Amino acid sequence: MRLMKAKREYVAVAVTGALCLSLLGLTGAEGSPKATSTADSPVRFRPGSPGLGDSYFPLEGNGGYDVQHYGLALTYLPNAHHLGGTATIFATATQNLSRFDLDLKNYKVDSVTVNGAEARFTRQGQELIVTPRQGLLDGNRFIVVVAYSGTPHTVVNSPIVFGAPYGWIYTKDGAFVGCAPNAASTWYPSNDHPSDKATFRYDITVPTGTKVVANGDLTREISNGSRDTFTWSERAPMATYLATVDIGKYNFHSTRTASGIPEFVGIDPALEQRAERTKVIGLTGDITDYWSKLFGPYPFSSTGAIIDNVPKIGFSLETQTRPLYGFVPDAGTASHELAHQWFGDSVSVRRWRDIWLNEGFAVFANWLWTEHTTGHSTYATARHFFNEVVPRFWKQSIADPGRDTMFAFPVYFRGGMTLASLRHKIGDQRFFTLLKTWATQHRYGNVTTKQFTDLAARVSGQNLDGFFKTWLWKQVKPPKI
Repeated sequence: MRLMKAKREYVAVAVTGALCLSLLGLTGAEGSPKATSTADSPVRFRPGSPGLGDSYFPLEGNGGYDVQHYGLALTYLPNAHHLGGTATIFATATQNLSRFDLDLKNYKVDSVTVNGAEARFTRQGQELIVTPRQGLLDGNRFIVVVAYSGTPHTVVNSPIVFGAPYGWIYTKDGAFVGCAPNAASTWYPSNDHPSDKATFRYDITVPTGTKVVANGDLTREISNGSRDTFTWSERAPMATYLATVDIGKYNFHSTRTASGIPEFVGIDPALEQRAERTKVIGLTGDITDYWSKLFGPYPFSSTGAIIDNVPKIGFSLETQTRPLYGFVPDAGTASHELAHQWFGDSVSVRRWRDIWLNEGFAVFANWLWTEHTTGHSTYATARHFFNEVVPRFWKQSIADPGRDTMFAFPVYFRGGMTLASLRHKIGDQRFFTLLKTWATQHRYGNVTTKQFTDLAARVSGQNLDGFFKTWLWKQVKPPKI
């Protein structure tokens, strides 16, 4: 995610029914759900927890199951601000479940089925509490279909992002959808935490003349008279907050990078000429190819950008495969968001307190791009910020920055300085081996700060405990960089 303007103060498939059940092996000869217990082997079931225990967001995510896939078949009417349809969720129970929660804010829920049978449901805050007809055995796969409709919710006045709006943001011709950190539940039911990744398919229907850009690959466009349906598929595991469907009168550009990676860019027509002048399509391809050399092979099926004309938003977001911008990005912003495809999207945090592993890495990558294009080293850039930031910049531990300051300036720039200083300390060969090993070993996975510091020690052959304690934990300025 790009820094908010407020932070500058520190510097001087949707498939349904019997087919789903058959694919997952959940039906018997007559198509009914399999039994979950037997008379001679009684099974005890218990509710899944209403949250995953993340200290920053105790109610985000849910316990008792793991999602493998979301299929979102939705219709959006921009003039009425109305969103409705079905979410089909493929999941596996991780305990014997009597009931489970999904995260969903607002909306009228019309029905919920589990394995094709109607299920009871209740609402409690952001929790959609689902009780299936039969308990779900630990290790068994199941399918939930939620039919819902309503008006998407924009998150406003949140201290987490310094009051900037996020989530489903209305535009003149559709929507700009950026969900970090906790707004996926404002438009689809989910296990809304980065530790539970899943694949996605979107079938989004909009009025003819309006287009949809999302994650992954555009696999189909169907015209239905006055409405068109766009099907997008993201086949790599993705955190819920990285999912996006951006709706408007876009111009589509489909090409390839110099190394052959498919590239898809959607541009608001009002920004088309400026995008051409800044050569943003070529820039996106060049940066993707360069990061592929430094960080390892590009982890997804396509790269690109979503460029909407939303100048008051003030942020961009690393939505998987296709970063989201409310403006035409410059090289600094594009290099930051595209670096997230490795650090944040493919390799994602297991808990929100470790967010520097996303943002510090992306800031450092921005500096790496500057080094690549101008020769100005990452170490020189880090020294500049080290000398220029005001004293209170150092009054925050970036390894546990606090929920309301998790996107504060130090998380980004002290994180970038940490990596620049580490590179200086262990040398280029070991440092870039470390980055590539980190991205490769944890591809599509979830990580913690300790895993990174342990790997850095192994790759470098040095005891780095004091170094990381100083840079990541202490709330004082390091003695040197």
